[in-house]
Amino acid sequence: MTDPDLTRRRALTGAVVGGLSLPVLAACGGSSSAPAAQPPTSGGTKPAGGGGGGAPALVAVAQVPVGGGVILKDQNIVVTQPTKDAFEGFSATCTHQGCQLATVSGGTINCGCHGSQFAITDGANVTGPSGSPGGTVAPLAKVAVKRQGSDVVQG
Repeated sequence: MTDPDLTRRRALTGAVVGGLSLPVLAACGGSSSAPAAQPPTSGGTKPAGGGGGGAPALVAVAQVPVGGGVILKDQNIVVTQPTKDAFEGFSATCTHQGCQLATVSGGTINCGCHGSQFAITDGANVTGPSGSPGGTVAPLAKVAVKRQGSDVVQG
């Protein structure tokens, strides 16, 4: 024999759960009267320095010292300028144990965790962790960058 209270309780629970779920499901699916956002058709985001259309700016050329570089932590990219108007890009993750690289100085990109150093020209490991010889760890992964007007962009 079935307990009538148990049956009513199940029915009431099902109705409450179903009633609360419908607005959530309607918000997740279906269509709205506003059109969906469309990707830009003319080259994407304009660089910050006004260099024309194209890829978004990573950094202004003026912020990348000749013979040095900058670490863009949010993008996990190091941009260097080994010689005037020659820009290089690398991953900002040390190939030793995955620490984010800390500084760029003296012609090298430096890891603050164990002291590995990488060349600003090609990302080659010039000093390994804890003072071990160069080449002890893999070079930094290259990231394609280029000058676009007054900015350095990815690409």
